[in-house]
Amino acid sequence: MNDLRIGVIGYGMRGTLARTAHRPGRGCVVAAVADPDPRARAAALAAFPDALVTADHHKMVEAPDLDAVLVLTPDHTHADVSVAALRAGKPVFVEKPLDITVERCDEILRTAHETGTRLYVGHNMRHMPVIRMMRDLIARGAIGTVKTVWVRHFVGYGGDWYFKDWHAERGNTTGLLLQKAAHDIDVVHWLSGAYTRDVQAMGDLMVYGDNPHRRAPGEPKTDDWYTEDGHWPPHTQRALNPVIDIEDVSLVNMRLDNGVLASYQQCHFTPDYWRNYTVIGDAGRLENFGDGPGGQVKVWNSHRSGYRAVPDETYDIPDAPDDDAGHAGADPLIMDEFLRFVRDGGVTDTSPVAARMAVAAGYEATASLRSGGTARRVPDLDAELVAYFEQGQR
Repeated sequence: MNDLRIGVIGYGMRGTLARTAHRPGRGCVVAAVADPDPRARAAALAAFPDALVTADHHKMVEAPDLDAVLVLTPDHTHADVSVAALRAGKPVFVEKPLDITVERCDEILRTAHETGTRLYVGHNMRHMPVIRMMRDLIARGAIGTVKTVWVRHFVGYGGDWYFKDWHAERGNTTGLLLQKAAHDIDVVHWLSGAYTRDVQAMGDLMVYGDNPHRRAPGEPKTDDWYTEDGHWPPHTQRALNPVIDIEDVSLVNMRLDNGVLASYQQCHFTPDYWRNYTVIGDAGRLENFGDGPGGQVKVWNSHRSGYRAVPDETYDIPDAPDDDAGHAGADPLIMDEFLRFVRDGGVTDTSPVAARMAVAAGYEATASLRSGGTARRVPDLDAELVAYFEQGQR
C-alpha cells in the first residue's frame, strides 16, 4: 500500500494531528505544510524535513501530488480554507468546529456536495472510550429510552487555553458556547439520537474580563502561557489577550427534535478539569466518573431508592489504544478513520451534518445568551445535503 500524501494547512496547537497522521511506510506521510507564521514553518520543517513548507496555502492545495488536506487553522478561517481545498478536488479533514457561523458551515457542505469531494470533520470525542461506552449502554437498553441529558464541563485550564490568544475574541470564535461546546453538543446529539431544535442560554464574562494584565496588541504569548499547576487562582493570570469579549461561564437548555431535553454548563475558572455526563432514560440513569483510564461509567436501573453510592452496574472505562495521544487516545482513531475514508469512502462515525448541527446549536445558543436569554430556533439544513452526507457522500 502506497503512502497517502497529506497537506497540512495551519501548524499551531493542533499540529499534533499532523504528527499523528505522519506514518511513513505505514500508510501516510505529511508531504506539505502551509502556515503564514515563520515560527510555525520552522517547527514544521523540524517535524517533517522532507515536506514542502510554504506560507501560501492556495499554492499548496493546487499541488497535483497531494491526496488530501488537513485544515488545522483558527476556526474563523475554516470555510475559506476548506472551500479552496474542496474546489481543488482534495479530500478535506476539518478540525472542529466546522466554522463559527451557520452560513459558513453550510457553504462548506454545499461545496463538498457540488464538487463531489470528500469532507470529514474531526469530532474526536466520538472516538473517546467513555463516550462509546455510554452510547453502547444506551443502545442495549441499560436505561430504557433516553429522555434527558445533563452535561457539566469544568474547564480548569480555561484561562490558559482560551483567554490568552485568538480564542478570546468573538470575531474568531463567536464564543466558547460554540468553540468549546461543539464537542459536547455533538455528543449530546449522538447519545440522544437527534439534533437540537430550540435553545435558550445565559452566560457572562465574570472573571477574566476584570483582569487588567493584558499583552500589548501584536505581542506574542509568553513562553509560560500554560502550566499544569500554576496560574492559580484565576486572578493571578498574566499576559491575557489584549481583547477579551467572550463569556467565561455559560448555561444552555436544549430541546431536541425527538423531544429529549438537554442542558449544558461550562465554566472556565474551576480548579479542576473534567466533564460529567448524566443521561436519564425512562428505565434508569447512567453517569460517568472521569473520562479516561481509571474512570468508570455507573448505571442505576434496578429499583427506586434514596441516595445510593453503590450503583447497579459499574463499567471501567477501557484504555485507549494509545493513551498518550490526544483526547484520551481519540486523535489517532479519528485519523485512522479519515485516512480510511480518503482511500475507500463510505459512512464514518463522525458526520459533517452532525458537525454543522453542533455549530448551529452553539451559534443560536450564543445569540440567545447575548439577547437576554430569549429562546432561539436552530435552522434546518437543506434536506438534499442531509441525504447526501448520510448516504456516505455518494
